[in-house]
Amino acid sequence: MIIAILALFFTVVLSGFLVKVFPPTNIKWLKMALAFSGAYLFTITIIHLLPDVLLNSHESSYQVGYWVLAGFFLQLVLELFSHGVEHGHIHHHHGRTDTMPFLLLGSLFVHSFLEGSILVDQGHAHSHAGGHAHASDNFYIVLLGIALHHIPAAFALMSVLMSRLENFRKAFLWLLIFAVGSPLGIIVSNTVLSEAAPNGLLFTALTGLVAGNFLHISTTILFETSPDHHFNRNKLVATLLGLVLALLSDFV
Repeated sequence: MIIAILALFFTVVLSGFLVKVFPPTNIKWLKMALAFSGAYLFTITIIHLLPDVLLNSHESSYQVGYWVLAGFFLQLVLELFSHGVEHGHIHHHHGRTDTMPFLLLGSLFVHSFLEGSILVDQGHAHSHAGGHAHASDNFYIVLLGIALHHIPAAFALMSVLMSRLENFRKAFLWLLIFAVGSPLGIIVSNTVLSEAAPNGLLFTALTGLVAGNFLHISTTILFETSPDHHFNRNKLVATLLGLVLALLSDFV
């Protein structure tokens, strides 16, 4: 659990410094990173998250589809406030402004918190029914997917904050709201919710919500990286690499 908390926190923190390396006006690398992470997220959702939540939900398995739908459309609502920062959208503001995008930050925090909430410690998982043992094997697979997804998202958010504040230090402090979202989700799931059975309704709901969330984000990324279905070799290669990496996780 500690490894996951530190990994997700510092992924966002370190990605925030990328604005000093890559100017927001040159986002070719960002599109490659998005294509890679989008393909990885989509694949692990299909071959890991959805099978696991269906396998372990038992009596409530018929409800999984409703939670996935809820997560899909919840993300649609969140993006009304975040303006797509989760999948690399950068909206520049001309001229400095002290008005903080609190709705944007709040929606990203909710999004990040939900992602972290499904990372349940392996030891906790093994202490319950054996049927959840396979799900625990996916802990680091999902962790990697969230971390990969947070890299372009943190860069996009930092770029938006910099365009508003024109001050790296102030922008970085606001970035920390996004950085602590997933770690807090992990802490809540592994402490406050530790008594809830991994095959119970609560974790079925959380995993279903995040699966729907991932499906929305990943498909949006994959469609946006190929506008009008124009062939782009670099993006295709990045997408295939993300797919292959996720598929290889089955053999790890």
